[in-house]
Amino acid sequence: MILLRGPLLLAQLLVQSAFLALGQIRTHKTRAALTTVGIVIGVASVSTVIAVLTGFKEHVLSQFEAFGTNKLYVVPDRPDKGPLRRAPWHIIRFTPEQFDDIKRHCPSVEQVTRVGFMNRTIHFRDRSVENVRVLAIDPAWHRIENRHVELGRPFSVIDEDQARPVCLLTPKARDKLRLDRDCIGQEILLGSRLFRIVGIVEPHLESAMFGQGESDVEACIPFMTAWKMGQPWMLVIATSKSTELSQEARAEIRFFLRRVRNLKPGDPDTFRVEVLEKYLSQFKQIAMVITIVASGIVGISLLAGGVGIMNIMLVSVSERTREIGLRKAVGARPSAVLLQFLVEAVVLCLLGGLAGLMVAHGFTSLINQIIKAGIPDAEHYHAYIPAWAVVLSFGFAAGVGIVFGMFPALKAARLDPIEALRHE
Repeated sequence: MILLRGPLLLAQLLVQSAFLALGQIRTHKTRAALTTVGIVIGVASVSTVIAVLTGFKEHVLSQFEAFGTNKLYVVPDRPDKGPLRRAPWHIIRFTPEQFDDIKRHCPSVEQVTRVGFMNRTIHFRDRSVENVRVLAIDPAWHRIENRHVELGRPFSVIDEDQARPVCLLTPKARDKLRLDRDCIGQEILLGSRLFRIVGIVEPHLESAMFGQGESDVEACIPFMTAWKMGQPWMLVIATSKSTELSQEARAEIRFFLRRVRNLKPGDPDTFRVEVLEKYLSQFKQIAMVITIVASGIVGISLLAGGVGIMNIMLVSVSERTREIGLRKAVGARPSAVLLQFLVEAVVLCLLGGLAGLMVAHGFTSLINQIIKAGIPDAEHYHAYIPAWAVVLSFGFAAGVGIVFGMFPALKAARLDPIEALRHE
């Protein structure tokens, strides 16, 4: 009990000082409101900026998650130095057989697909669509890209091994050609070759962020079918078994390809392995820096609010000099007087912080409506004030109260009781 006596007395003194502070604020409502304007503006500005940046960050991260954070893109690349810096493209490019055993030699890799790209005109009877994007894919492509077959069936192993002339269409490609809704089994001309439709594949992810969304008119054909048609430019998309294993998968793929492509020690790579998780980490770091810098710049207004708090507290000390002298005359210690005025400054700042958060909440709701109404790709955007920002706002407001209320509180604590009682 003796050990608890000191903290209990301090807590009692703090509560009494807080009630006294609220009484003073109630007595001078207009003055208190005008004094806290700077704090309100500062907290509202900082909280609104954090809310907008948090919403943007969450929106971008959701796009990354939908796109797949464990993806790796393997692309042929002519080196800037070394014996292959002027090598012809047929030596630098990939060939399908180079990736036959990649999963066996790369334990961190879960799925792999070769992808080829072509542009062709497709025909159905008297209708045609020009410049259609044709993707040459392996069966694993559906799981990697999260684009499944809505109607019909995906490509089978037999389709791939025998290079069959079968294809998948997106719904928009089907509609452009005015095919039947269930068009499975119908045939189209892809370039100059006849292909049988075996399924309808989901359109790609709508995302302006990744440069997609321009056209959903696509056709997919088995990779080996495309390779026998004309050996299109190809890359490889792989997924690691988890996001945490992305760097291990990257190292394994690099080691595997250097051996398969007969690169000697010291020779530069003739390919690139890009990990999407790397860009996600970079974005998080950039977003954190932007949030800190923007909050710091906007938070300067809190300092202006602190000057107002100091000014009004000095006025309060001057007005209540006789009260301070009377309290000291009946036995109040300087520490109790200091604590009273310091608590009053902190309470004033906390009330301003609360009002600032309410204003920020209103601004955030308005910004959400404006962004969702004005930006088509931002229907899932949601700015909000995170819990840590609320704690930070109150902490900053209390800090301003302590820093700028300390000088007036010290002045009050150091008043001579006799001189204070004589004050008019």
